[in-house]
Amino acid sequence: MGQLVTAGTMMMCSFGVAPSSLIVLPQNKTLVGTPAATIMDNKPIVNIPPFAMCTSIANPTVAAATTAALGVLTPMPCLPVIPAPWAPGSPTLLIGNMPALNNTSKCMCTWGGVIQITVPGQVTTLVP
Repeated sequence: MGQLVTAGTMMMCSFGVAPSSLIVLPQNKTLVGTPAATIMDNKPIVNIPPFAMCTSIANPTVAAATTAALGVLTPMPCLPVIPAPWAPGSPTLLIGNMPALNNTSKCMCTWGGVIQITVPGQVTTLVP
């Protein structure tokens, strides 16, 4: 059983160099100390801030900088591109008609990174 994810949850991208904190807007009016997240809280910048620098060679800015450095991997500023919601979410708990986000869910970046929850925003509310 996973833990319900809320605003302030720490997450990390597999190609990022620093963790980031999930931003959950209080639009669903569901609080567990702080606003509870759904699988649709996946918007770059609005919900998922950058992870400092990106090291994915699939990212065009990293590829260009690496080419300019004669093949030496050169990280560039991260700007996540997230085309799909978090998966799988909680199949039995809905918040605003969307599955709730639990700490086992993952999100994919277009540049190949896997974004996952490292520290949930709270530890007392469990969801399947």
